[in-house]
Amino acid sequence: MTWVKICGITNLSDAQAAVEAGADALGFVFYEKSPRYVDPQIAREIVAGLPDKLDKVGVFAEMPQNTAELAAQVGLTAVESRLGAPGTSTQNGKTVSGRPVRTFVTLSVPRLLQNEKKLQGLIAEFLRLAESPKRPSGFDTFLLDSSTPEQPGGTGEVFNWKKIAPLVQVMNRSVRVVAAGGLAASNVADAMRILRPWGVDVSSGVESEPGKKDTAKVRAFVNAVRAADKANVKN
Repeated sequence: MTWVKICGITNLSDAQAAVEAGADALGFVFYEKSPRYVDPQIAREIVAGLPDKLDKVGVFAEMPQNTAELAAQVGLTAVESRLGAPGTSTQNGKTVSGRPVRTFVTLSVPRLLQNEKKLQGLIAEFLRLAESPKRPSGFDTFLLDSSTPEQPGGTGEVFNWKKIAPLVQVMNRSVRVVAAGGLAASNVADAMRILRPWGVDVSSGVESEPGKKDTAKVRAFVNAVRAADKANVKN
């Protein structure tokens, strides 16, 4: 089944509603300029009330030097930041409370589509990975989003799934791909059909206002993903 992450969690009631709806992961935004920012201490209190098996992902614009300590403090199982941000080259595989903390690398699809040379270079690189007998030893999960330099995440904008599909098809052979950016119950099935991602990530598409989730929308989103899972298996 497709991994489902509900991002931008700011309170325990929203977190519990997402868990009850069937989410596999929750995201906590530690970018202070975001309307979905949550203080690490609040995030820690929320995480304390969640199931152990649930993925708890800390989302950063740039990872601080104390990422491992912060992950341990909050109880994170993964951290997420854009490619090239400080910390992304050293944090993957850190152990917190006896468990490895994974790193999700965010790629901006709009920026990739504006740079054909860079896009083709990435396709070639992931093709080499796919053809190598060795599995990637570093980062193995990439999140595709509509982020911009001014807004690292949570734009609510859909990127061009068909144009980026050739890259995703190659990536799917060697790493995990998470689709994000403007997803909602109404369009997630189309994104899954075109991209066939390992996971999907939603934030604004299940909100009543920034930082506050709408329980009905969360439930509808998860149900739409599960229905698409069944449809894709049949196809």
